[in-house]
Amino acid sequence: MSTLGRAGLAAIAVSIAGTVAVGAAGTSLMAPPLPGAPGWLPWGLDLRLSPYIAVGLAAVSLAVGALGLLLTLRAMRSGWTVSPRSVLLAGAGAAIVVGTTRPFGTSDFLSYAAYGHELVTGHNPYLVAPRALPGDPVARAVQDWAGTPSVYGALATGVFGAAALVGGLSARLTVFALDLVSAAAFVVTGVLLYRLARGPDARTARLRAALLWTCNPLLLQVLVAGSHVDGLAVAFSIGGLAVLFPVIRNGPVVTPGALRGAAAGTLLGLGFAVKPTAALMAIGLAIALLAARKRLAAAGLAAGFGVVAVTDLLVMGSAGIGQTTRASALVSVGSPWRVVRAVLSYFVAEPVANDVVRWCAVVLAALLVVRFVPDFRRSDSANQGQSAGQSIGWAFLFVVVWLAAWPYVLPWYDALAWALLALLPASWFDWLLLARTTVLAFGYLPARATGITIPGALRWMEPVLRSAITPAVLATLLVLLVCRRPVVTMCDMYSPKCDSDRDLCGGGAGRGDRHFGRRGRSPAGQPRRARVQ
Repeated sequence: MSTLGRAGLAAIAVSIAGTVAVGAAGTSLMAPPLPGAPGWLPWGLDLRLSPYIAVGLAAVSLAVGALGLLLTLRAMRSGWTVSPRSVLLAGAGAAIVVGTTRPFGTSDFLSYAAYGHELVTGHNPYLVAPRALPGDPVARAVQDWAGTPSVYGALATGVFGAAALVGGLSARLTVFALDLVSAAAFVVTGVLLYRLARGPDARTARLRAALLWTCNPLLLQVLVAGSHVDGLAVAFSIGGLAVLFPVIRNGPVVTPGALRGAAAGTLLGLGFAVKPTAALMAIGLAIALLAARKRLAAAGLAAGFGVVAVTDLLVMGSAGIGQTTRASALVSVGSPWRVVRAVLSYFVAEPVANDVVRWCAVVLAALLVVRFVPDFRRSDSANQGQSAGQSIGWAFLFVVVWLAAWPYVLPWYDALAWALLALLPASWFDWLLLARTTVLAFGYLPARATGITIPGALRWMEPVLRSAITPAVLATLLVLLVCRRPVVTMCDMYSPKCDSDRDLCGGGAGRGDRHFGRRGRSPAGQPRRARVQ
């Protein structure tokens, strides 16, 4: 298995090098142009890659990176290990390099820059779309969302404004400031996850955290290279978890109280003020605390989160809330709900079809939660004292359910699920999330629409990859999620003494893991996976 692990690390390195190459090459079909003086950061060589090379290099990087993760995770399940600190440092270095080259794979960062420039020039970004400022050099650079006001939280808008103060009238320098924030948030999240990964076999736990987040080639391309604000929301959310449970792996137990809960809730609220999806993690943690009878901590968390969230909504105002609500009704091309909406559109108006799809998604999410709650409650009652692991499991449940059910899907939305998965034991969820993020990343190449011309030989990507294969794979993963039993526990996790040798997500024999369906003792030094109750 050492050969398999080394091959996986080599594939990850090749993938990261390819991601860096796409950004370093400069403007291409993957990387939108950045108005500003040539040579300014973020740096690029302005090689003017052909569309085929740019998209092909990004696609190969994704494929090799996914293979690398698959190989390393498989090797780890058989006892292979490597220095987790080295992997952490390598991933952090890669994030810094990727974060300082030209961002690509999206044009969202141009919208961020424009919203920040609107804020510092006295315009309300929740009311004024960048297109309304045709003479503004920063607003003029916006592509796909030029006619859309901001849908981001007040804190995110404040960060955009701070970057605009640094960049002035240069869209390029403003984007670079945003790149630094994105890369820093990614690295900080990786360090927090590494710090949280403790236990009798801390080496294995920390290696898993470093691989699934800091050195994850998929996240480095879709999240860091795209300079998405989602990484900042994840950083605040994981910061809240770190405050609530500073030691979580079978180490000294720190019982959370009201003050610790309030501090954690405040950080989660700051995540909400970046993107509302951070509320899912807050809900999961609060439910887990209540299930563990830590009512003061749950009340403190709710209070801290509520104060920040209400403040965020007040700052956004009715315009911002309305804009966010309207955006929540959108259905992305790669979602299985797109087919449902297309059928409904034959009978009702498109806005009505959007509303029906949204409420159907809410019902589906609720049914999924109800479907899994009994398993989680049995797990909680069987593993009293493991409140940190239970809390992570509950938070992961809500995030995964939202990702599976919601009609608007993009690859970087998976970031929060990856962060939580990095703190959970090896399971079938590894393969589910790997498949989901990979197919979404491929489906959204190049994730741009305005201001680009797709060559004839690449025009099949949108109707085949994005509109057909991606929804089909996501629908299949949803069915698999419903049919499996994702009981998440942290009882005696990563103990080398014995092993249930059963997959986290299922209770019977099956394929997909060499040891799946057998019970017994693991070889000495092999990481223990979580028990299935």
